[in-house]
Amino acid sequence: MMTTTPTLAVNDHIVLQPVNKHVVSSMVEAYHEDTEAAHTALPWLEANDDVRRQLRDMIYDIEAQDGADQLHFWSIHDGEEAVFSGLIGLGDELQSLHADYNLGYWVRKTHRRQGLASSCVNAIFDWLEQRRQPCTVEIVVHPHNEAGLATARSICERWNGERVEEFIGIEFKGRTVPHALHLIDLGRGEAA
Repeated sequence: MMTTTPTLAVNDHIVLQPVNKHVVSSMVEAYHEDTEAAHTALPWLEANDDVRRQLRDMIYDIEAQDGADQLHFWSIHDGEEAVFSGLIGLGDELQSLHADYNLGYWVRKTHRRQGLASSCVNAIFDWLEQRRQPCTVEIVVHPHNEAGLATARSICERWNGERVEEFIGIEFKGRTVPHALHLIDLGRGEAA
């Protein structure tokens, strides 16, 4: 079954556009504004390699899978000028056997602490609910990422999700790092 990634209106100012190669320059700009946050959100990025090429390759891989319903990634755009504000997506690198998608996001430094990620998640989860296909979305957060934990907790409260009791180990640059795992069931007739 083909399911392309739709454009989603978050509110009067924010729009989620299916990610495409036209945002690579804006992504590189956002990367240089806060490299540490970019590496937290995109831990596979190699700082000593060409960042533009790595981001371009990521976008190419996402575009190549459009319609397969395994990945759905959006660039976040704000205002009439459609300023690139971040990236949010449903990926397929899963930690839980019960999950269908992994939720990840990266908000540009100048757009943080405004509830942007939470608002975008609501729009994406509303879309998933409307599809009427049950699915489970996981959110994996490093236990020292206080902002990420707070966002995951808020999402779970709004969407009847839960944090899994035990930590899960994720391989990261040759080390196993414990992470908190959150699961949200959607499309089972329980709207937020």
